[in-house]
Amino acid sequence: MKLWGGRFSKSTDMVVDDFNSSIRFDQRLFREDIQGSIAHVTMLAAVQILSESERDTIIHGLKDLEKSIENNEVEFDISAEDIHMNIETLLIQQIGDVAKKMHTGRSRNDQVATDMRLYIKKEVQAIDQDVFKLLETLLKLSQEHIETIMPGYTHLQKAQPTTLSHHLMAYFEMFKRDRDRLATSYHRMNQSPLGAGAFATTTYPLDRNMTAELLDFDAICLNSMDAVSDRDFLLDVLYALSMIMMHLSRFSEEIILWCSHEFRFIDLDDAYSTGSSIMPQKKNPDIPELIRGKTGRVYGDLMSLLTTMKGLPLAYNKDTQEDKEVTFDAIDTLKMCLPIFTKLLDTMTVRKEVMRSGAEGGFTNATDAADYLVKKGLAFRDAHEVIGKLVLYCVNNNTNLSKLSLSEYQNLSPLFEEDIFDAISLDTCVNKRQVIGGPAKEQMEKVNTYAATYLCDYPSI
Repeated sequence: MKLWGGRFSKSTDMVVDDFNSSIRFDQRLFREDIQGSIAHVTMLAAVQILSESERDTIIHGLKDLEKSIENNEVEFDISAEDIHMNIETLLIQQIGDVAKKMHTGRSRNDQVATDMRLYIKKEVQAIDQDVFKLLETLLKLSQEHIETIMPGYTHLQKAQPTTLSHHLMAYFEMFKRDRDRLATSYHRMNQSPLGAGAFATTTYPLDRNMTAELLDFDAICLNSMDAVSDRDFLLDVLYALSMIMMHLSRFSEEIILWCSHEFRFIDLDDAYSTGSSIMPQKKNPDIPELIRGKTGRVYGDLMSLLTTMKGLPLAYNKDTQEDKEVTFDAIDTLKMCLPIFTKLLDTMTVRKEVMRSGAEGGFTNATDAADYLVKKGLAFRDAHEVIGKLVLYCVNNNTNLSKLSLSEYQNLSPLFEEDIFDAISLDTCVNKRQVIGGPAKEQMEKVNTYAATYLCDYPSI
């Protein structure tokens, strides 16, 4: 008979048991469920609802049960529905009727909300550390490639020369923002629902602040209806994870392009590449491709929970059982993607000469040629037109701006002098961009120093 079966005259159908049960996926919450139960019975004894002896017996039994589960000595029962009822049923079998007092003043509604917050807090901290390690790798590569010139792109067309350091630190900023989102979601979820009961608290004199402190929450949820029905904290996390995956996917797309024969900017380590079953020459970037593909999966997890929550009235509804599988899936997916992507970056070979050669083509110095004329007194729009005509001349004659003669320049404007060639050299184009945020070596050294300070000051949530 089920622990809640007193009102029922017959057992639920086996198909209903299977449909209703969540133990297949929520069993991973066993540590958090036991942790919450220990805090709850500790409080119950403090407010004299349980005796100290009852408290100690229950806590001892819960700790023994936790070890048994960790050692794979326990078989969960689908008819007990979820991890909460399984733990309680197993504890009753283990220590007897005293275990039946454990649930006093508590509902599965506030219990599962507490379990999920405890679990997600731990996972967010772990993910934050994975992002931190990626940031460390990006900074290391940035420091190594502060003078590695490469073409920058807009519309996937060569635009202006930049450096690999500058390019990598753009992703540093993205992932830094991701850490901010994780931290914000962590602090927003760090309130205890325990004691909210089914939705209207209880007549027992519970000390909710005590259990919140025991479970390392910053505060308690102030409205019991909201406490048991809120899943905003999961949506916050799923949004943060989706953003991380989006940034990984964008970076993966570039990695895929860069290691293609058309770009040849990098070479992936053999340990992070795969081959073809039919084409012996192939070296495929399957890892970034999979990350790019799995991004849609995490997006789907976010959209699934948003859709589940959109029509739910207060307070608790069984629909929210659907929060777990999508949340667990998103977390598991991200925890696979982040470390392997970090190692892929750390082991790749950068072909500096090919990158520089790529920056020499595509007229990436055209803007600097226009700026040269502006500094000579010509209005920018007129300078833009002159250089546009020069580029067209180069296209028609299969050459580039660096290979033109001074007389060819002066055919279009007498303002050109011999110093035009230094003005449009790649090193000048990069290192004259001294505005904060630009790719000049001096600026990137400052950025790298700032990034190193950030990593020292904010090592974890």
